[in-house]
Amino acid sequence: MTTNSLPVRTDTPVRTPVEKPAGRGGRRLLRQGAGRQHHAGPLAYVLLVVMAVLSIFPLYWTMVAASTDNTRVSQTPPPFLPGPNLFSNLARAWDEAAMGKAMINSLIVAGVIALSTVMFATLAGFAFAKLRFKGRNVLLMLVIGTMMVPPQLGVVPLFMMMSELGWSQQLPAVIFPTLVSAVGVFFMRQYLSEALPDELVEAGRVDGAHSLRIFWSIVLPVARPAMAVLFMITFVHAWNDFFWPFVVLDMTNPTVPVALTQLSAGYVRDQSLIMAGALLGTLPLLAMFVVFGRQIVSGIMAGAVKG
Repeated sequence: MTTNSLPVRTDTPVRTPVEKPAGRGGRRLLRQGAGRQHHAGPLAYVLLVVMAVLSIFPLYWTMVAASTDNTRVSQTPPPFLPGPNLFSNLARAWDEAAMGKAMINSLIVAGVIALSTVMFATLAGFAFAKLRFKGRNVLLMLVIGTMMVPPQLGVVPLFMMMSELGWSQQLPAVIFPTLVSAVGVFFMRQYLSEALPDELVEAGRVDGAHSLRIFWSIVLPVARPAMAVLFMITFVHAWNDFFWPFVVLDMTNPTVPVALTQLSAGYVRDQSLIMAGALLGTLPLLAMFVVFGRQIVSGIMAGAVKG
């Protein structure tokens, strides 16, 4: 019995399967896979707890020392539980250091410095990152070079300048020398170089927008996360700044760090009173972090996702 075999064509092209673009279901699966959370192991939680305890302990110890008397603070071993004198020590520190006026002055100084630094640093960062002009790299190197000069070298001429302007013992003498910082300019320049596409700037040029219009409508929305971080860093630094306000201000018009020096006057220093004053000076910063911390973190994460 014979079987008739059909001829086989060897020149038939081999068809390779073509991957079809993912539909709605595929996109949904990809989106779910990209947003899947990875659970940390026990070691990560242990490290996080240790770091949290180490970060919170200085503030806790300040509260413990502020709630006891000077004799108990000096004991060995020192107390690790709060005492009964917290509110009385806070009231004494508030009265003896004139903390009410000092906090108002610190709020004015830190707020103005932070706002001006954010605006000027963002403007300069945008210019250095996206605008083309002669001498741009030289000017940027000069700005970075000022970060290497110790600020103590300019105290004497700066104090003489403030005296000539009639600003000695006044808040403008603290505000105007620090309206912008080289660190802020460099920080915003680096952020805008990566986060702001050149196509957006060119699209604004094509639409007929000038540089200030591009800065207001395009740069500011993109730079908002970095501006929030720079504002917080600058505000905290200006609030805690001691050296220059101590040089140019007196005890009749102090900021919080300058006012706290009154609590350490005398032959015997009351450590519990000093800690109470330090706790009072820290509370506004803690309140600001509690109120605005979530918005700042969400802004940073939104900027990271968009980038």
